Amino acid sequence: MTALVPNRFLFDFSFALAYRAKLPKIDGELKNWTDAERLPSLGELDNQEDFAQLWACWNDDGLAIACSVFKKRQRLRCDPKRYWEGDNLRLCLDMRDTRNIRRATRFCQQFYFLPTGGGRSKKEPVAGVGRLQRAREDAPKVPTEDIQVASSVSATGYKLEAVIPAHCLGGFDPAEHPRIGFYYLVEDGDHGQQCLTVGDDLSWNIDPSTWATARLER
Repeated sequence: MTALVPNRFLFDFSFALAYRAKLPKIDGELKNWTDAERLPSLGELDNQEDFAQLWACWNDDGLAIACSVFKKRQRLRCDPKRYWEGDNLRLCLDMRDTRNIRRATRFCQQFYFLPTGGGRSKKEPVAGVGRLQRAREDAPKVPTEDIQVASSVSATGYKLEAVIPAHCLGGFDPAEHPRIGFYYLVEDGDHGQQCLTVGDDLSWNIDPSTWATARLER
């Protein structure tokens, strides 16, 4: 029987986000990531098997994230104008980790990353910012051209990594606010969704209280 409410909805998750004095080199190969930066895998709580591995880390210069998707059969489908409909990685952050509100503030942001779909050839990776629905306030505009993103694509999957510089993270202040809201979602044409906590049915894109907490510990 399928649970009416996912088990992950019943918990408030908190984890330490790995600190690195120098952020990984962004080249799409993922060679500079280690197990120390692996993000927690919580799908087992709801009997869901992962189809992607994810890593993240931070320092005072910003935040880096990486993703490896495997066991793909279909060709990638990536359209920056409708990024939410194809293969993509999304990252949501709340620089104040406000747990008692149900709508995003100006400290909440949604970033999206596509392994292809950019450039004249439509084969270059893409980084962008998406609006969080029903937000109380919109986050400041982000110069997305400053976000580093790289990918490598194979017949059975892809690797994707990015660095979001500190000036693109609204309210980023690790010294005064070392706890941030953190959420990821990987969407895939073969496998559907893999998320950190809850999926679309519980409105992660509206309610930051459904996200986990990442602790910015040195």
